[in-house]
Amino acid sequence: MGLQQTLRALADPIRREILNLLKKGRMSAGEITEHFDVTAASISRHLSVLKEADLIRDTREGKYIFYEINTSVLEETMLWIADLKGESGE
Repeated sequence: MGLQQTLRALADPIRREILNLLKKGRMSAGEITEHFDVTAASISRHLSVLKEADLIRDTREGKYIFYEINTSVLEETMLWIADLKGESGE
């Protein structure tokens, strides 16, 4: 995915908090929704944006969908930022 899409996904505080929750392990959409004072539909949209940016992955198990963080995209973004700051070690 492109860096622009990743940064757009990270720009929203709710999406950043979802990533913080997923640092601890995979969660269902319902479990994620319990942590916020917004509708399930709103959380679903946030999850879609994170998934489109490849920041999270989902797995269906029966009637539930579980989400987990995809650290590889975050690592690529951090490397780009470090390079931009001149911390690449070159």
